[in-house]
Amino acid sequence: MNVEIPSHVRDLATGLGAGVPYALKVLAGRLADDPDMGRPSGLPGILTVMVDGDVFEDCPDLAVGYVREPGRVVIRHVAPASFVEPEADPGEQEREPAPAVDPALTAVTVREVADAWHRITRLLQHHALDSYAALRPGARPAAVAAVEGELGIRIPVELSALWLLTAGDDGVEGSGCLPGNRALMALDAVVEVHRQRMDSQAQHEAACAGRPDFEPGTVWKPTWIPVVTRGPSDRTSGLYLDAETGYLGRWSRYNDDVVEEPDTLVTYLEEAADMLEAPSLATRDKPGLVDGAMVWLSGIDPGRESRWQPLAR
Repeated sequence: MNVEIPSHVRDLATGLGAGVPYALKVLAGRLADDPDMGRPSGLPGILTVMVDGDVFEDCPDLAVGYVREPGRVVIRHVAPASFVEPEADPGEQEREPAPAVDPALTAVTVREVADAWHRITRLLQHHALDSYAALRPGARPAAVAAVEGELGIRIPVELSALWLLTAGDDGVEGSGCLPGNRALMALDAVVEVHRQRMDSQAQHEAACAGRPDFEPGTVWKPTWIPVVTRGPSDRTSGLYLDAETGYLGRWSRYNDDVVEEPDTLVTYLEEAADMLEAPSLATRDKPGLVDGAMVWLSGIDPGRESRWQPLAR
């Protein structure tokens, strides 16, 4: 039985850990001998098999989805098993169990994030090397787990997948590579801003406690995870991911941002990739270059505007 591992799966596997490609190679050998070893998933035709990461060096436990076809097996998805099987917390035993998460559906989300991010980084690598070089390497699963512990909530799969690909954007001359020159936040900044915003919520509630007829409103919720800021070092505003709803929202220290139609993290990244690949069709913003850096027109510094050139595709 022939077992195929498509290039996008190989790319994603490399980002999950140095030992993951070898683990997939070993799994491919097992599937060649026993193509029915997986269990049915929530996706038609997709079988899921779990891989014990302890057997391999630098490899987390994995959930791998594959399709069996006449004469061949195609591995379609791979994701850390921790995305679908969170470790039990002895101190949380009295809580209701979390709803079951299908490994195949999780792996699809991981693939969507990886595809969109790879489209973005390919454009940066070809046209804006300085911006590409400013992206941090992917975080280790343990670092993502540490953020979960600090925030006290489970990080959504799509955000964990993105952090495993890159752990932040240091930017170029104060500009990140995302639309509006926003920057993906480093993990320590995520924890710091979340704590600051939660403190602001507590102060707001305390100030309103003596005014029973006044509706205090919401400054911040525990499930809001800051993910993107106005710039690499500008944290006055940005985007958060609501872990409860899966939608992005805007936050601002001055509450002055315009409300827009909600995006998921996947659609946000896909739209950024679309605008980079077809700049002439971009509507929300226009990508361009200043020397070797990606600079979006809507957030350009006036001092750099004369050097700005639209991205030609």
